[in-house]
Amino acid sequence: MASPNCKKCDKISCAALNLSTTQLELQNSTCNETTIKAGQVILSEGSLTSHIIYLRSGLVKEFQRAEHISQEYIINIIKDKAYLGLPSLFGDIYNHYSYTALTDVSVCYIDRQVFKTLLMENGQFGYKILETVSRDSLHTYHRFVAQHQKKIFGKLADALLYFSKHIYNSESFYLHLSRNEISYLIGTSRESVSKQLKIFDDEGIISMKGRIINILKPLELERISKFG
Repeated sequence: MASPNCKKCDKISCAALNLSTTQLELQNSTCNETTIKAGQVILSEGSLTSHIIYLRSGLVKEFQRAEHISQEYIINIIKDKAYLGLPSLFGDIYNHYSYTALTDVSVCYIDRQVFKTLLMENGQFGYKILETVSRDSLHTYHRFVAQHQKKIFGKLADALLYFSKHIYNSESFYLHLSRNEISYLIGTSRESVSKQLKIFDDEGIISMKGRIINILKPLELERISKFG
């Protein structure tokens, strides 16, 4: 692990921009930066919450494992400039979710007590963190409600639009999730995901080559999402 310089960080979060020089020095005093390879676990469900993890770069999946079966429930896909482990910061001493790198990632480990001190000392910092947690909670809530209301084509349209607009910021992207992982994200089977992707491909709504997705008819995908 390397010792970062929080004051000169080019990947600083919007929340941390509100910290004073003294507060950044306090954070820096217990902060360690490291690189984690794609596929490696960053934080495990059930482990003690000793640190808050700041994702400087890369993509991460947040999930829970189902009991007694080899299946995951993917909660979110998280991209750079985000904090991992926030839901467990005040709720419990144990992490309630696992986090695995989908790409090579750069992360900073911030001492839990130092992070809590900064939240209590700096109202603007605390407000930005609360804003992030609230926004993520609302997104997760609406997605899970939609999963129970929509058919497979609507669920998959939602997922593709989410990847395009919020994760990759492009209508052409390399999808870092496997078909299994997509099924865990939208609450269906792998076979249903593969079948519906092929239907979208055959209808000219998207084109696929391996994991490379091109959204050819975004308005049609929006329509399917709305009425699916």
